[in-house]
Amino acid sequence: MPTATSDTIAAIATPSGRGGVGILRISGNQLQDLIPALVGRTLQPRVASYGPFLGAAGEVVDEGIALYFPAPASFTGEDVVELQGHGGVVVLGMLLRRVLALGVRQARPGEFSERAFINGKMDLTQVEAVADLVNASSETAAQSAVRSLQGEFSAHIHVLVEALIHLRMYVESAIDFPEEEIDFLADGKVGDRVSALLAQVETVLGCAQQGALLREGTTVAIVGRPNAGKSSLMNALAQRDTAIVTEVAGTTRDVLREAILLDDLPLHLVDTAGLRDTDDLVEREGVRRAWGEIETADQVLYVIDSTLLNNGGEAHAKELETQLAGEWRELVERLPVQHVFQQHAPLQNDSAKTRVAIVLNKIDRSAQDLSSITPVIAAITGGETGVPVIALSAKTGVGMDTLKAHLQASAGFQHGSEGVFSARARHLVAMQAAQKHLRLAEGLMSSTAAGELVAEELRCAQEQLGSITGEFTSDDLLGEIFSSFCVGK
Repeated sequence: MPTATSDTIAAIATPSGRGGVGILRISGNQLQDLIPALVGRTLQPRVASYGPFLGAAGEVVDEGIALYFPAPASFTGEDVVELQGHGGVVVLGMLLRRVLALGVRQARPGEFSERAFINGKMDLTQVEAVADLVNASSETAAQSAVRSLQGEFSAHIHVLVEALIHLRMYVESAIDFPEEEIDFLADGKVGDRVSALLAQVETVLGCAQQGALLREGTTVAIVGRPNAGKSSLMNALAQRDTAIVTEVAGTTRDVLREAILLDDLPLHLVDTAGLRDTDDLVEREGVRRAWGEIETADQVLYVIDSTLLNNGGEAHAKELETQLAGEWRELVERLPVQHVFQQHAPLQNDSAKTRVAIVLNKIDRSAQDLSSITPVIAAITGGETGVPVIALSAKTGVGMDTLKAHLQASAGFQHGSEGVFSARARHLVAMQAAQKHLRLAEGLMSSTAAGELVAEELRCAQEQLGSITGEFTSDDLLGEIFSSFCVGK
């Protein structure tokens, strides 16, 4: 755990550019001598004072409102001064240089929030919620960040940790004082409490997963053979002409990305080059990149031109089926392990194939009955059951609602924000690790008389949950978290 520092820091807390107001924030426990030098007057705690901001020779650099928050009743828990002047790049730069000339240090990214954490003003989940609130991409995401900022997520974790502490006290007392003849492995109480804890963790994890989805979103790779309509599908989902669409096969040769919101679920769309063997060096590189996107995607839409199926004779159909089946096998083999916030999605199982949907595009131009394509799909997938098949027309919009519903369900996204709080992938990793330790403890209850092993699993579960709020957290993790913050926050 990092320790409190004695130096004073400063940074511009508003975005760079021109604006009506610009804010300079200063934090440290040595501000009493700085305040008269900067504003030429004393400041009353938490009272806005209008006046000039002074340079080294007493000249006016700017004028505005000065606010003083004495420790510990401030954001950082230290003395804090905010100078709210005009929002110009030049004038704020002049003001910052004046403050630094007085012996103040330029703050690192996230250092104000880091000091708030060090001084006990916020725990780690609340600190992270500050950044999540700033970066929220929807109202629902902002509301979930506010819940975490107000301590709702932390409160759930504290309840779990307290329950684990009491359970560990009971188990370890039985181990340390065997003369008391407490047979906790046989009396059923510990097993019941472990099971109850597991149920509580599962409930909190479900809310956290929704919060992680609202924050992180899901990455969708659109793949398939050239001219299958991948770029048209990308444009239809984005509702604008992001990708160039032509009748020429191989138009898309690089990876195109577009971020959209689908009912508050952030979608990171990736349009890729058509999958085929080619002698064109540029297109070959595009195909290589397409396979790379498949290997990191949360979901994959495998787009097939429906006009080609059962069209052109039986020999042609068999050849096409063979080619598509080969692509399908390679596609499934290259899928990554499921991302952590999607492992408990209600419509998913352990098969990687559940994250790939076959999209039959151009149904507005298909002459045949789509029901006749069922055997073709079975041939492509090797008879795999449960593979989602969505028929649509990216051109006319028919079937697009079905596709959008599929993307949300596959990600495990649930409508509504009631009870959802902001969370990150590291929180879910920690909670799932705690789950694992609790399940091991539960199994040990019935399979062995080694109470020490049960106690160790409970200790590990508590440590994992404690890492969420920062009770047990490495300095390396803290550095990674705070480095992603804005300077001045």
